[in-house]
Amino acid sequence: MKNRKRIRYMTIAAIMLLGIYWSAVSAIGGAAGEEYPNAGFLATAQWLKAHQADASLMIVDVRTDKYIEGKLIPGAIRMPWRQFQYDDVAGNMGGLFVGIVRAQQLLGEHGIARNDTVVLYDSVKRDGGATSSYIFWVLDLLGHKNMKVLERGIDGWIDAGGETVSTPRKAEAVLYQAPSGEIDLRKWLKADYIVPRLGDPYYQILDVRSRAEYMGEKPNTALDGTALKLGHVPTATNSDYTLNWTTPDIKALKPYAVLQERYRGLDPGRAVILYCHSARRGSFGYFILRLMGLEDVMLYEPSWMEWGNKRYFYPVETAENVLTGDVLPGTSSTPAALNRLGKTNRKSGAAAEPGGGRDSKSGYVSCGG
Repeated sequence: MKNRKRIRYMTIAAIMLLGIYWSAVSAIGGAAGEEYPNAGFLATAQWLKAHQADASLMIVDVRTDKYIEGKLIPGAIRMPWRQFQYDDVAGNMGGLFVGIVRAQQLLGEHGIARNDTVVLYDSVKRDGGATSSYIFWVLDLLGHKNMKVLERGIDGWIDAGGETVSTPRKAEAVLYQAPSGEIDLRKWLKADYIVPRLGDPYYQILDVRSRAEYMGEKPNTALDGTALKLGHVPTATNSDYTLNWTTPDIKALKPYAVLQERYRGLDPGRAVILYCHSARRGSFGYFILRLMGLEDVMLYEPSWMEWGNKRYFYPVETAENVLTGDVLPGTSSTPAALNRLGKTNRKSGAAAEPGGGRDSKSGYVSCGG
């Protein structure tokens, strides 16, 4: 009899604890879109449903044509993100930004005005937010004030019970003109800006490619399919852009506190330069850091297409660089919080000395073409 009572009490206690747990999880999940310092950059399906009829709202589907599958959010216009890139055949580089003038022309041709609230979406199943984030970067570069990325894109919209249509809205062309004083060219970097700043303690460089690409174990390719140089920009640390997702399948963004831990040691009081292979993944990392409240964030848009191009003599290394320090992105930075980059040898994990030659134990590779 006593055993039965004990089991009953234990069962009741377990149920109560489970209820408390699920309440906590629900609370965290419900606030996930609101806890980021720049939460206004993220739109949920619920937010979009509530604001769908706003006169100044522009819903923008940035997917390429072959991935539409006849499903668009009602009222959305079509503006494939690849329109904002071009291939430089002579330079053997692909996926380069079309530039300030052409970008504004494209926005205006698609009916987007300077004061519109722009909600960008793609498909998380294919892009994971890493193409809508590219247009987010374009708008941020132009100083656009109101833009959002729809979390989990069209997939999140459908999962939330949102209706779809097969035909996009046709918007009348307008003039999109960003005042020159509001265009922030520091957000659009090329190699000639980075080279003289290598080693400058104000600049933190973040490579968001896979670890294999970063370590020089997996090659990237140029426009013509030939292999680019192996390794990464000297002093760059690595954080694979996919690690911002909760799971590889759901691809929802991790909560703010989790992202803070992921980027521990990244000083919010200093500039962060991001790059990948052709800026798509880099733009997603850019969006994440902007969402987390970092202000001086820059995208090295030509990325490894330029830096790893054997026609150029930019230095590369294969030793791993690791962020150290306890500062969390989104918190106040002090001079004492300036982080040192600890280089580790890929094989041994031992601290690496400054390198010079191709055979250096540090993993440094010369800048030869």
